[in-house]
Amino acid sequence: MKSIIPEQRRSEILSLIKREIIPAIGCTEPIAVALCCARAAEALGHRPEKIAAHLSANILKNAMGVGIPGTGRTGLPIAMALGATVGRSEYGLEVLRDVDDKAVADAAAMVDRREVCVDLKEGITEKLYIEIEVAARGQKAVAIISGDHTNFVYVAHGDRVLLDNRSSATSESAAEKPVELSMRTIWDFAMTSPLDELEFIDQARRLNMAASEVSFKGNYGHSLGRLLQNDAERLIMGDSLFTRILSYTSAACDARMAGAMVPVMSNSGSGNQGITSTIPVVVYAEHISATREQMLRALILSHLTVIYIKQSLGRLSALCGCVVASTGSSCGITYLMGGGYEQVAAAVKNMIANLTGMICDGAKPSCAMKLTSGVSTAVLSAMMAMDGRCVTSVEGIIDDDVDRSIANLTTIGRDAMNETDAMILKIMTSKC
Repeated sequence: MKSIIPEQRRSEILSLIKREIIPAIGCTEPIAVALCCARAAEALGHRPEKIAAHLSANILKNAMGVGIPGTGRTGLPIAMALGATVGRSEYGLEVLRDVDDKAVADAAAMVDRREVCVDLKEGITEKLYIEIEVAARGQKAVAIISGDHTNFVYVAHGDRVLLDNRSSATSESAAEKPVELSMRTIWDFAMTSPLDELEFIDQARRLNMAASEVSFKGNYGHSLGRLLQNDAERLIMGDSLFTRILSYTSAACDARMAGAMVPVMSNSGSGNQGITSTIPVVVYAEHISATREQMLRALILSHLTVIYIKQSLGRLSALCGCVVASTGSSCGITYLMGGGYEQVAAAVKNMIANLTGMICDGAKPSCAMKLTSGVSTAVLSAMMAMDGRCVTSVEGIIDDDVDRSIANLTTIGRDAMNETDAMILKIMTSKC
């Protein structure tokens, strides 16, 4: 089928997808902090003796409870020390891929000597803000990330400013033009783009399914993925396609949240969103022996739907990202069930009707449980859509128009849940 999206427009969408779907090792927020530390240390030109982080509340919330890859430790200080000592900013969100036992021991010693400190940045409105100060030999360097997990807006060595884009920094990278999307555009793009232009999305399948396999062989987080494969649990859940979808999705999250040194393909700055956008679609596609073309188009449909919703919601919010990512996977599964645009739109509405309001209380091992909740709803929503069942506009926040339904969801998550976000952080920090 010839693409019905003009070539220039298609190119813009492709560029957007490739910006938003990138490999990452570890939970994105502490890794972004480590990345900022690496850049600050590079600007300093010496091994830092002191490292200080000033972070937005949402960064702090998502970085407190997750394992740091290759360390066996949890939390920001070890990530910061590693980023500043062995991290390389050119690696992006794989900044810690050179970590070894010696590096971990040296970084842990810095933490033990209280050379690493973290605090909340006051007086900012940005939800994604990372400011790192490093010092050594009487010199100081500063690096700032804002709006996007890899978007540096300021770098300085002493009084010498190396980069300053702070005035143009917004909720997203100032260098990136917004790409206007709608569910109809997403459907047309996924269904009609030349297949060779979509081949890159297969890397998401390979990386994220590999993360599941690593998890099955180890003991990561709450091991929810492995639990769902146990004989005792199969007596309750059964050995079904549905169980396999839940097991593989939660397993990848188990490994990632526990700090396994394994890359996953992220979506819109989140590895868990990338996992949830990918694995349910792949498992379903493999089960029905879908063609390669069907699987690739389903994955593009899933991932681009997530990107679209996140454009409006923002990188970080009080709304759990699995709500968004599961909505994407529901679209992909609906298509693989034989659904067309109307059924996909119905699946989106069904998702929004069910999961709106699920809170994000930080990145942590128990995120695997939320992913299973989201993916369960994704399958249910797809089944309902294929049966001609769709939540109607007289029910809650659903609108007859699918794009307005999405806007209702993101308005709640972006604006109305801000007080919820503040209370979540207050509760989390009160336990420290």
